[in-house]
Amino acid sequence: MRTVLFACVHNAGRSQMAAAFFNQLADPARARAISAGTQPAERVHPEVIDAMAEIGVDVRSATPQRLTAELAATAQLLVTMGCGDQCPFVPGLAIEDWPLPDPKGQGPDAVRAIRDEVRRRVAELLTREGWTTGEPGST
Repeated sequence: MRTVLFACVHNAGRSQMAAAFFNQLADPARARAISAGTQPAERVHPEVIDAMAEIGVDVRSATPQRLTAELAATAQLLVTMGCGDQCPFVPGLAIEDWPLPDPKGQGPDAVRAIRDEVRRRVAELLTREGWTTGEPGST
């Protein structure tokens, strides 16, 4: 079982979307995702909740959490999304950076575009690593 940690600044937008898509699309016997932020917000951004609900993904109960070196050490891959120098360095942890805009305060069309790009990247990661369920339409 592999663990992927998606990280952004507030853990209230991009990283929440990525973890939700990952856990929806991944084979749970092969991989799972968690998410965190360097400066976690109190809750997931309302515009993100709305955009995800439009496609049947419920992130209302997701709770932003702080990105710590200890949390990062539980993962085999860290995918950063805009936290830059604030993201922790963990020796031996593979890191990818997805420079995506923050959906906070954006209009519905912009949030949808970010959501769709996050989903595309997650699907690409799952396919590349062989972590999909293998069912038709699973990625």
